[in-house]
Amino acid sequence: MAVAQKTRYRWLDALRGLAVVNMVAFHFCYDWFEVFARHPGWYFLPAARVWQQAICCTFILAAGFSARLGRRGLRHGLILNLCGFAVSGVTLLALPAEAVRFGVLNLLGCAALIAWAARPALEKLPAAAGLAASLLAFALTRFVPQGWLGPGGPLRLSLPAGLYRWDALAFLGLPGPGFSSSDYFPLVPWLFLFLAGWFLCALARPRLEGFLPRLACPPLEWAGRHSLALYLIHQPVCMAACWLLAL
Repeated sequence: MAVAQKTRYRWLDALRGLAVVNMVAFHFCYDWFEVFARHPGWYFLPAARVWQQAICCTFILAAGFSARLGRRGLRHGLILNLCGFAVSGVTLLALPAEAVRFGVLNLLGCAALIAWAARPALEKLPAAAGLAASLLAFALTRFVPQGWLGPGGPLRLSLPAGLYRWDALAFLGLPGPGFSSSDYFPLVPWLFLFLAGWFLCALARPRLEGFLPRLACPPLEWAGRHSLALYLIHQPVCMAACWLLAL
C-alpha cells in the first residue's frame, strides 16, 4: 500500500515502523500494569493516554496516506477486516474481560473500503479543502462515542440518549449500554482522521518527494513493511513476557 508507481516510500515505512515499536512497548506496559495488576489505573494516567493517542493517530494518518498511493483498496480492506474479526474471536475466547470489538484493524479495513468505493468522488475534491474539512469533522466528532459533539466545556453539545440504545451501532460510534471493548475505534470520529491522511497525501506528496526518500532506517522500515503481521503476534508475545516476569 506504500507503493506509488515504482517508488517505495521508505520514510512512510519507517514512520509506520516507529508506530509499531511504540505500540509494542505500550501494550507491554498495559499488560504488565493493567492485566497483571502491577499498577491498576496506569492506563488512565495523562502520559499514558497521550502516548496511546499519539500511536493510534500516527497509524491512522499513515494508513490514510498509504490508501491514496495504493490501488488495491478492496483487497486490503477485506484482509484487514478478516484479521480484525480474528482478533475479536481470539480475545473473546482467551480473555473475555479484555475482548476486542471493532478495534483498529476493523476501523482501517472499513475505512479502506470506504475510500476505495468513494475514490472517484474524493479525487475531485481540492486536497486542501478536503484536509481542512476532515480535520474539522474529526475535532467536532471526537467525543461522539462519549455522547456529545464539540471539544467539551461550554462548547459541548449533548447528543440524544436514544442514539445509544443498541450495541449493534457501536461500529458507527454509538455504543449501547452493554458495549465494552479493550480496543475500540469506531468510524466516527476515526474515519475523518483516515481521510485527513488521504488528502494529506495528495497535498504534501509532491513536496515530500524531494528530500524524504533519502531518509532511511532499515530496522524501522522492516517493521513498517510487516506491520500487520507484527500487530497480530505482538500481544501474545507481550503476554508471554509478562507471564515470565511475573514468575
